[in-house]
Amino acid sequence: MTFEEVLPKLKAGQRAVRGGWGGGEEYITLVSGQSYESIAVTPYFLIKVQGEGYSVWEPTGCDALATDWTLV
Repeated sequence: MTFEEVLPKLKAGQRAVRGGWGGGEEYITLVSGQSYESIAVTPYFLIKVQGEGYSVWEPTGCDALATDWTLV
């Protein structure tokens, strides 16, 4: 799948990963609908990495153009 195909599914709450990632990356997810100190937080991506936990994630140009995305 392409990132363009995966993005609506991420918005719907599903998780995705790239086949080209060879490390401990388990999946990315989109976080939305949160607030901090009663102020809305804009949506953001998290990546779950085995043994490390969650980190904020932004797609690179290679990620955006890749065709090896799968849902998990």
